[in-house]
Formats: sequence, C-alpha cells, structure tokens
Amino acid sequence: MDTEMDKRGQKLLAGTVQLFMRYGIKSMTMDDISRHLGVSKKTLYLCVSDKNDLVVKSLQALVSQEMIHANHLCDSIPNAIDMLFELTKEMSQKFGQVHPSINYDLQKYHPQAWDVFHQFQTNFVHECVEGNLKKGIEQGYYRDNLDPFLIAAFYAIKVHLCSDGHTFPPEKYSFKKIHLEMMRYHIRGIASEKGLKYLKEKVKNENIEL
Repeated sequence: MDTEMDKRGQKLLAGTVQLFMRYGIKSMTMDDISRHLGVSKKTLYLCVSDKNDLVVKSLQALVSQEMIHANHLCDSIPNAIDMLFELTKEMSQKFGQVHPSINYDLQKYHPQAWDVFHQFQTNFVHECVEGNLKKGIEQGYYRDNLDPFLIAAFYAIKVHLCSDGHTFPPEKYSFKKIHLEMMRYHIRGIASEKGLKYLKEKVKNENIEL
C-alpha cells in the first residue's frame, strides 16, 4: 500500500473496530461493514483479503493503539495511584458499551484475532500493572510485601473476566460496574496505610465512586 492507502486503511480498521464493539462480530457481514463505513466492498478488499483478515487486522490496530496510549499514561502520570485511576477511567469509557458476544465470537470464529487480543490482555496488561505495582511500592503507596508479578497476573485474569458474558450476564451487570468492583477490590488490597490515606483524599476531593 502507498501512504494514502495506508491512511485510508487505518481509518477503515478503526471504524470497523467501533462497529464490532457495538454490534458484535458474527452479525456483521462485509456488506454491513462497507455500508456503515460508507465505502464499497471493493475498497475494503484492497485492505484485507476476507472478513477474518479484517477482524485480525482490526484487533491488531486496536491493540497497538491501546498499547501506545497506556505507555503514554505510564510515562506522563508519576503517581502510581493516579495512573491506575486514569487507566481504569479510560477502560470503562472505551469498553463500557462493548457488545457481550465479542469474546465468544473471537474465540469461536476468529481464533487468530482472539490470540492477538488475549496476548494483549495477558502479556501487555500484566507488564503495565506490574510496572505500576513496582512504582507504587517505591513511592510507599502500595504494601512493600507484595509480589508484583503475581498480583499483576491476578489482575490480567480479572480484566479478561470482566467481559465474560457467561460469568457476568450483560443484562444484569454492565462492564463499568464489573470493572469498578474489580478496581475497588484491587486497589484496597494493595494499598499501604499511606496509600489508603491518599486514596481517601482523592476519592473525597474528586468525588470518585470507589
């Protein structure tokens, strides 16, 4: 692809991700996708070979974007607790309305795309949280007897469970509620006395629900 096509392709992939999140994957045909994006199927097929290729490349684009953004948050917010809150807020906003069939569709019909997403959840999220834990321990906000690797592994597993429609039926639990409860459980379990004091002040001053 030339540069112009690269830009068009990136825009199409970003738009496709939004469609999948809203409507699910299995229910969206290539005709549906091209119609919603306002392009011809011919244009889509200039970027991908088939629907599975579109799903894989869309997930790769999403994961790359999220990794860049998460790294930026880690670098730009020095306080470990503040960084964790900001990451939580971003995740709730972006994934709060995700269609409940996403995980199932990926695992059953698009295993390559699922592997991309699963590796992101298990590896990158783990690394990001482990780094946050180490920073929080150094700053005195988290307990110094934590094992950052183990706690980060627990966290990555819980993030995956947040979007599991079988464990948490979407008609009963929203992603936002599930994620908030998970974060409440996580941060109160890792915070030191200094961290809990800072947390209480933050919740009070910023009117945060926690």
